[in-house]
Amino acid sequence: MKLTVLGSGSPEAHVRRASSGYLLDVGQDVILFDCGGGVFDNLLRAGRRPSEITHLVFSHLHSDHMMDYARLVHAAWDEGGTPIRVFGPPPIARITEGFFGADGVLAHDLRARTELLPSQEVWKARGGTLPRPWPSPVITEINPGFVLETDNWRLTSCEVPHAQPVLSCMAFAVEHAGLKFVYSGDAGLCPDLEALSEGADLLLHWCYRLDGETVHPAMEPLTPTPAQIARTAVRAGVARLVLTHFRIHMDAPGCHESALEMVKTHFTGPVSIAEDLDIYALSQGFDPGV
Repeated sequence: MKLTVLGSGSPEAHVRRASSGYLLDVGQDVILFDCGGGVFDNLLRAGRRPSEITHLVFSHLHSDHMMDYARLVHAAWDEGGTPIRVFGPPPIARITEGFFGADGVLAHDLRARTELLPSQEVWKARGGTLPRPWPSPVITEINPGFVLETDNWRLTSCEVPHAQPVLSCMAFAVEHAGLKFVYSGDAGLCPDLEALSEGADLLLHWCYRLDGETVHPAMEPLTPTPAQIARTAVRAGVARLVLTHFRIHMDAPGCHESALEMVKTHFTGPVSIAEDLDIYALSQGFDPGV
């Protein structure tokens, strides 16, 4: 498995970081976890094409995790790609219909591209055939506990505390060829996520604040610090830890060093702070840090 970070930031507009998006190559499949603002451009900067993506999995439906969704689906369609299989909590089906349905916000664009003669001729010149169908991602609405089995990999999930009851929020694990990748989504610490992370070769965990940083009491249990995440990784026997979802103030001088120092106080395995376009090749044999 190979992980490419397409967006390591938050909802804040930040020149250094796009919002959330993580590309996982698994055998012949390409899974995109979340598709926030800026992820599409970073996909291209990484040398990848929209039509390469076979599966798109949403951890939850905050805008910074799905703002580039319509752009991705439209571009993959325009390349003539196979419809992307999309998995996400409700109401992802209604959202998709709102973009690509007969009365969706992109309906006028799609009618022009599929019905006007000049556009049809452009499509035919690119190797397409008529009539040209509209984008049709294959939607599966999911809930925590969802499992997806393929011939080569297995995806499992659990609920994580974040924006309930308005949003359903999940973390995911992917297992393939003896390797295990876990993506926390936006998650407060919880036993289910710790269990999902057990024995992970790489845990990608959101980090919204630094140790010593005060937040409103309602936010505190939902926003684990580097030290708290590290202790979870130790208990779960994680081999490698990557922190992500950094906010603007967390990129100030000295903040990365402080965060890594707090992690290393507890966790002895490899640890890093994700940056856009980073690539991690998953492999076995890391000291789990226990």
